[in-house]
Amino acid sequence: MLPVRTNRVVVVGAGIAGLTSALALAAKGLDVTLLERAEQPGGKMRQIGIGSSQIDSGPTVFTMRWVFEELFAQAGESFSDYVKLRPLDVLARHAWSESERLDLFASEERSTDAIGRFSGSDEARRYRAFCAATRRIYQILEKPFLRSASPSMGTLIGGNGMRGLVDLRQIRPFTTMWTALGQYFQDPRLRQMFGRYATYCGSSPFEAPATLMLIAHVEREGVWTIDGGIHKLATAIAKCAAKHGAKIRYGEEVKNVLTSNGAVSGVELTTGERPPADAVIMNADVAAVGSGLFGSGIAHAAQATPVRSRSLSAMTWSIVAKTEGFPLSRHSVFFSSNYRAEFDDLFRRNTMPADPTVYVCAQDRCDDGAAADAGTSAERLLVLVNAPPTGDRHVFDAAEVERCARRAFGALERCGLRIDRLPERVQVTTPNDFNRMFPATGGALYGRSSHGWTASFKRPGARTKIAGLYLAGGSTHPGPGVPMAALSGRAAASSLLEDMKSKTRGWMPAGRSRAV
Repeated sequence: MLPVRTNRVVVVGAGIAGLTSALALAAKGLDVTLLERAEQPGGKMRQIGIGSSQIDSGPTVFTMRWVFEELFAQAGESFSDYVKLRPLDVLARHAWSESERLDLFASEERSTDAIGRFSGSDEARRYRAFCAATRRIYQILEKPFLRSASPSMGTLIGGNGMRGLVDLRQIRPFTTMWTALGQYFQDPRLRQMFGRYATYCGSSPFEAPATLMLIAHVEREGVWTIDGGIHKLATAIAKCAAKHGAKIRYGEEVKNVLTSNGAVSGVELTTGERPPADAVIMNADVAAVGSGLFGSGIAHAAQATPVRSRSLSAMTWSIVAKTEGFPLSRHSVFFSSNYRAEFDDLFRRNTMPADPTVYVCAQDRCDDGAAADAGTSAERLLVLVNAPPTGDRHVFDAAEVERCARRAFGALERCGLRIDRLPERVQVTTPNDFNRMFPATGGALYGRSSHGWTASFKRPGARTKIAGLYLAGGSTHPGPGVPMAALSGRAAASSLLEDMKSKTRGWMPAGRSRAV
């Protein structure tokens, strides 16, 4: 345990970032209290109950398992003792019509063969080049960007001289993803399939940098399912954090973060209780902090996200139903006929797309549906379409929800998938609902959009201008997604520990403390 004068830490929010930071700090012997207004951990990693079924209705794709293996190992624990993983051979099944289907595999060879059969040998050869390029982007960025507490373009290239300039060219920050994909693939369907990775950050492939193509490499490195659903990950981290002494209090909403003499001094709950703290980690969207929802005393610690810079929201249907026709895999994507028009609707017109791309997570299936007897038994499904982040400005009423449902489920039927929906076995979540769950966001699920080469550097790091206040979550660096949020929680914890070591007289603001 570090020799410290004070060690009371309050973590606000039990999303993956908050859970991760709580475990990392509790394992170091700090006095950690985790406050969560919901009755269970997970944040966006939520489950919805329909009858006796629990449906994962937030993130559904688990990658970068090493992030969590390292987290548990640093606490002296084994990740595999808490979470049981099963690798997927089929990363995702894609459809453009009833006759146009393409699977991507964890095996590069199998994907190459599948693309060759789907689009021809030239496209298969180009796919190999694409794999090499995305692998290189990831290798360049893992240590100086993904693992860094607060990176900058200067730190990416400054220490490597000419090599740094070569690396900069290879990560392609100044080229849009859509343009770069056009240099690899001539088949517009392949361009569309790989362009979808921009939506993992809530962004448009027509405006996001080609750097985000690294997500293709991340998925090739492995996608897993989690026994009990991905929400099991949240409960496992919470269990391990509690084992190491973290006090986790559910149903406790933080009203204000308190400050004294320019440093945090505690938090105020809606009940009036004021737990003291020497440091506070905020696992909340930075828009909520910057908008003053946690008190005016810390509002200047983060900038409120401009409405025009918000990432995508979503409209989702959590369903228990029978399916027939299309052979669903665990993850299936049904593409729109006009991708550019879809993103023009979302980002330029701020409307639900007239012709949406639809994602379906079939949660009782593995690769080829072996775990579900489709057509004879009901199964758990999450159906999702992208939506504009206007949940604080526009009411998605019943008529609009039904209109969106006709478009989404009509797109599925055009590709051969029929879902026998019963109203009592469906729960819809709109951008209005997401805005209520995550205030000040408009329902944006990924923080700031990743549009333009500077977007990644506009996400705040862990340290703030206020002594003892740290930020974590998908709206901070390194960005959205389950492993990225966990990395942000680890960065917040390591920044806090570093500041404790560098100063023996309490906490220092970001401008005067050493970087990790």
